[in-house]
Amino acid sequence: MKIVIADKSHIVYANIICDTIALAAQVRGTGIAKRKPEYIISKIEIGNAVIALDNNKFAGFCYIETWSHGKFVANSGLIVHPDYRGKGLAKKIKKKIFEHSRTKFPKAKVFSITTGLAVMKLNSDLGYKPVTFSELTDDQSFWNGCQTCKNYDVLQRTKQSMCLCTGMLYDPKSNVENKVIKSGVFKRLKSIKQTRFLKKNKK
Repeated sequence: MKIVIADKSHIVYANIICDTIALAAQVRGTGIAKRKPEYIISKIEIGNAVIALDNNKFAGFCYIETWSHGKFVANSGLIVHPDYRGKGLAKKIKKKIFEHSRTKFPKAKVFSITTGLAVMKLNSDLGYKPVTFSELTDDQSFWNGCQTCKNYDVLQRTKQSMCLCTGMLYDPKSNVENKVIKSGVFKRLKSIKQTRFLKKNKK
């Protein structure tokens, strides 16, 4: 297994990457935006992605997005092929893309929005902390990317102030040591959000 910064030789995997993301969105039901092959290819071509390969078989992927003129960076589309889940690969991919982001955009704040408990735990291990959406980028093109998520109506109803996703941020300028947050905290947060917004949706 190798995890490398993707280059043009990896464009051939764009379709399977998108298919894997779409399947995960269908299974999970929340908090993951679908992408088209052209979008994935654009990230690969500028060196803003990492890919995991088992020999030549696709195993996982993640890409970098930049917002607010490079002030914010997001590690998005983290996906592991079903054949390779449960083996710690997501954590390795996340670490690789985070390190790549910090090297390529050293002054940028790195952020994430997710409903996935496993991703929240990975983020916490890397030094992210939960924040309100107001602390994230105000670049509207980022929030427009949520339109393919089934919970986009929640984001609209709250005027982009909150959703089922949890916002997390790594600030390189922060002098406060980030504490690792226990998984139970994220589970309670996710449960509260689901109860609050899904009940409203049924009314």
